[in-house]
Order: sequence, then C-alpha cells, then structure tokens
Amino acid sequence: MAAHFQKKQAGSKQEVPTSAMPDVIFILLFFFMVTTVLREVTLKVRVNLTQAENIEKIEQKRLLSYIYIGPERLPNNQLGQDKVQIDDAIVEDIGAIRTLMYDKLREQPKLIVSLRVDENSEFGLLTDVQEELKQASTFRINYSTRRETN
Repeated sequence: MAAHFQKKQAGSKQEVPTSAMPDVIFILLFFFMVTTVLREVTLKVRVNLTQAENIEKIEQKRLLSYIYIGPERLPNNQLGQDKVQIDDAIVEDIGAIRTLMYDKLREQPKLIVSLRVDENSEFGLLTDVQEELKQASTFRINYSTRRETN
C-alpha cells in the first residue's frame, strides 16, 4: 500500500548558449576603453578661468596639450607665486617651455595648445609663455574660459 513516487526527469536540458560570450566581453571592453577619458594631470596650480561670451568647444581632445598658469598650491591650502605647469610638472625655467612644446609638436603635428590661465595671474608671465610658444612654432593656441553667466 505504500505508494512509490518517482520524479520525472525532463527530456531536454536548458542551457544558456555561451559561444558568443567572449565576443560580447571584448565589444564591451573596447567600448569602455574608447569612451573613457582618464584625468592624467594633477593640478599643482590654482586655475580660476576668466569668463567669456563666445565659447567654441574643441571636439578632438586628443590633439590638446594643456598649459596651466596660476598661483602654486602650497600645503595648508596656501597659495604661492604664479607658476607654469605642463603635464604633472611645474616648469621653473620659462625657456624650457619652448623645448617641451616643440617636442610635443613633432609627436603630434596637429597639436593645439590650450592655455588655462587663472584670472588673477600676472599678464607678464602669460606673455612670456606666449613668446616661448611662438618660438616653438606652436601657433595653434586656445584660451580656456568659462561661459559668462547673466
């Protein structure tokens, strides 16, 4: 009288097809590598950009090389003298800008130099940097600003 119950087994297995999985992973990896912009520069100078009415955005950021001009950031949130920063280094000798930018121009002939200048920086320092850029034949110069608010 004891009833014997047996489990019925399904005749077909349900599996997730994994043959396209590596393709999907590489497509996602490639997508994120192309669309991600990594910030590589640690600012050692303070830059409060000036305001402007007509602003034109540069689409090809790969062609840009930034030069930062502003007061040096010191420990304890203090500010020092106006300095020039290219990449992650502060340039002590203004004459070195010519060599650095000439080398960058040789690597990337369509290079655009973007000057990010603090609104309270000395105009003389900016003029010196512009003269060094002219000597390095980097004539494509952009001045970074922020949009003027009404």
